[in-house]
Amino acid sequence: MPNYRICGLSVSSELTLPGAVPLALPAGDADVAVRYGRVPEALPQPSASGPTWQMEGETLLLRVPRLARFLIAMGRDITVELEPGATEHDASAFVLGTSFGILLHQRGALVLHGAAVAKDGRAIAICGVSGAGKSTLAAALCRDGLEFVTDDLCVVGLDAQGRPIVYPDGRQLKLWRESIDRLDLAAAQGQPVRATFEKYFIEPSTSAATAPHLTAIYILREAGPTLKEGIESLTLPDAIRRLDYEAYRPGLRAKIGQKPQMLAQAATLLGHTKMFQLVRPVDFKILATTVTALRAHWDSL
Repeated sequence: MPNYRICGLSVSSELTLPGAVPLALPAGDADVAVRYGRVPEALPQPSASGPTWQMEGETLLLRVPRLARFLIAMGRDITVELEPGATEHDASAFVLGTSFGILLHQRGALVLHGAAVAKDGRAIAICGVSGAGKSTLAAALCRDGLEFVTDDLCVVGLDAQGRPIVYPDGRQLKLWRESIDRLDLAAAQGQPVRATFEKYFIEPSTSAATAPHLTAIYILREAGPTLKEGIESLTLPDAIRRLDYEAYRPGLRAKIGQKPQMLAQAATLLGHTKMFQLVRPVDFKILATTVTALRAHWDSL
């Protein structure tokens, strides 16, 4: 099976995973296995459920209508069963996204829904709601000389001294067509993320080879009548609340994770990492200004 490095973990997969970087790995040494197999329509005795998922113990069943069912188990295994007419390429997007995010939560990892870039061994994470412009801002920062670390799944760990680090994802950026055109990245464009989407994998010009220290988290917000442009530091109580909200799939994380562990992770992270709200107009015309302001603020920390 092809092998990959994703979010700091080695992965063997029977599915080709577009956008993931191949990894040479001895047989049987992978942290995670992705396989085709039979996946039930429902779990026998689910302890929690939602419109498209069920959970029983350390197993979660995810259903994507007309595409596939995914069984994520024990933080180690992802089993995939395609629906009739579905393609491996489209299913891989859910392996690399929601399924892998759930698997990381099962392993007890702290996973933010955001992108990260780095310089000189120091990283920032860029968080925000879907469509906030996290990937676009990360790509613009990379165009400005920073290293790419991760996109979408931002996994935070600790080094030997207990300081927060971000694991390089081993995958490529994902950008919509408009962002690619505006940032003049057509030459770096790869395959579409999904066959019917105008969203593509982008090969970053430089990527972090080792896990940089996470020094700051910026939460993107759109400027408006009640939100003034600028960068504002969050108080510790606000930062703890926002950190919980900025987790990848926070509702599922709350079901899978243990509250004391989640609070301990937040306390450890915020003991070393500052958290800010970055409010700016969502406008490509001022993207360069946002990049300059963000870099100046980060350099001042």
